[in-house]
Amino acid sequence: MANSAFLAEAKARGFIFQCTDEAALDAACAAGRIAGYTGFDPTADSLHVGSLTQIMLLRLFQKHGHKPVVLTGGATGLIGDPSFREEARQMMTLERLAANLAGIRRVFTPFISFGDGPSDAVMVDNAEWLGKLGYIDLLREVGVHFSVNRMLSFDSVKQRLDRDQGLTFLEFNYSILQAYDFRELSRRFGTVLQMGGSDQWGNIVSGIELVRRTDHKSVFGLTTPLITTASGAKMGKSAAGAVWLTADKLSPYNYWQFWRNTEDADVGRFLRLFTELPLDEIARLEALGGAEINAAKIMLATEATALAHGRAAAEEAAEAARKLFEQGVAAEGLPSVVVPAAEFGEGIPAFALLVKAGLASSNGEARRLIRGGGARLDDVAIADEAQIIAPKPEQKLSAGKKHHVLVRLG
Repeated sequence: MANSAFLAEAKARGFIFQCTDEAALDAACAAGRIAGYTGFDPTADSLHVGSLTQIMLLRLFQKHGHKPVVLTGGATGLIGDPSFREEARQMMTLERLAANLAGIRRVFTPFISFGDGPSDAVMVDNAEWLGKLGYIDLLREVGVHFSVNRMLSFDSVKQRLDRDQGLTFLEFNYSILQAYDFRELSRRFGTVLQMGGSDQWGNIVSGIELVRRTDHKSVFGLTTPLITTASGAKMGKSAAGAVWLTADKLSPYNYWQFWRNTEDADVGRFLRLFTELPLDEIARLEALGGAEINAAKIMLATEATALAHGRAAAEEAAEAARKLFEQGVAAEGLPSVVVPAAEFGEGIPAFALLVKAGLASSNGEARRLIRGGGARLDDVAIADEAQIIAPKPEQKLSAGKKHHVLVRLG
């Protein structure tokens, strides 16, 4: 039983998979404020719900009076974390990296409070120190503390070595750089805890060992479980693509719909991880059966959307969904796309409009959707893929039962 409020609630909500020296970490958390960090490499200009477990854990950490450190990988992003990946990441240009860094920084502000206070979060970029490292200095000061035999024993490395692609020397260095990050953050901010996904265990342990060997300090690691749905799908993707955390990449309505479509068996677990509802209320919602479980899904969708996009956007999305599915009418909360009048002309083929609206990724996919009876215009099935859609001020285009867009004439 944890004595610290942070670890007690983290356990109760299902955040903890592995922890190094849990008793000592618990004592440190109970004794006073500590600093802990999680790293995020800028692989895109936003983050999706696959990163949400880590963000929610940082939020919980701050809620209990501790100081979150958000580390962005301006340097490690140029290499790419090989952990449990089937092949190497595509190398990014410096321009792409800069754009991605600017994009992901805005993801955190709805979830975590930044500032100069004792428990306010800080955000730092590891390019500040890794970009200045000399290679010989790194080998002499840090490389001497790493055992290749041990690094080869990490599951994330072994799995790549067992595949035809192998592991490049570039990627093999990633663990050393992440360990260096932990030591640097320990020195700069007194950071004593690194949090990450279960795939980061080997990298985290390497950092703990480096700090112990060079600075003679005890620091800790904590990993979260890999979050999959009851059907085995990995979190972060939906049938329509990645579930992004920023509104410019995915509308609040579609974000709400993602959570509303949660499988029955996942509702309780996701309520504990991705909302701040009290645990006794979650237990009540989780126990609902039959059609009543939909009330729990609506609560999950609304609370999760409120955290990412604000309470007003969440309630607008919930109301739009209610009107759409209960009354069969469109609402302002639906995502919309503006098609210029000049582009619309006298009309657009149905398959082409589906692509413009983002409801299909290609003309071929749009044609298949129409042939399968899954496309509708203002709730009327589109029977012919070549049907010409005449311009109107506003019309609702649908793909299946759950994906809808208001097409507006610009």
